Amino acid sequence: MPPIVAERLRITEIFHSIQGEADAIGWRTVFVRLTGCPLRCVWCDTTYSFHGGEWRAIDDILAEVASHGAHHVCVTGGEPLAQKRCLALLQRLCDAGYEVSLETSGALDVAGVDPRVRKVMDLKAPDSGETARNLWSNLDHLLPNDQVKIVIASRADYEWARSAVATHALERRCMVLFSPVWGKVEPRELAEWIIADRLPVRFQLQLHKLLWNDTPGR
Repeated sequence: MPPIVAERLRITEIFHSIQGEADAIGWRTVFVRLTGCPLRCVWCDTTYSFHGGEWRAIDDILAEVASHGAHHVCVTGGEPLAQKRCLALLQRLCDAGYEVSLETSGALDVAGVDPRVRKVMDLKAPDSGETARNLWSNLDHLLPNDQVKIVIASRADYEWARSAVATHALERRCMVLFSPVWGKVEPRELAEWIIADRLPVRFQLQLHKLLWNDTPGR
């Protein structure tokens, strides 16, 4: 009988920090950052996760997550769904009783994601350089506890995002998050646009950037 090979994923880092965005903001969270991404967003702040990493068994990943004693776990990247076994990891984390979130680009099919997972799914605005990669059929797989995030780098991005919210009635599907690109749009400016247009969206800043700038592993 051939030996059983453990399910493995390529991991860039696992770290314990404070969740900096989405509806779990402020909670102590263990982040599992998978390696690899098929997109190249202009403003990406985790390009170090595109290559390299270390192959790790899912059992080992769960053991390290447990060692930090946190209730929240965020699976992120890169683009975690680029690795097919990510779905198995998400299921195992949910089975273990964690509050699990998945940060995904919106370019890959989310239909197979465990419904217990809170999906935080991007829609890519024009200044990202990856608008054509938006997989609009993903909207049909969003659940009320999920979130759509649009990262905004300019007034043109904002107008695109405003139109997307209206066209697809995004606020009726789940929470919608507008986030400014660090150093491109002043947070106050974006907040004032949202107020002026009375948009049904939630403004957010990336708390981890305020606390630790772009330090990896924080």
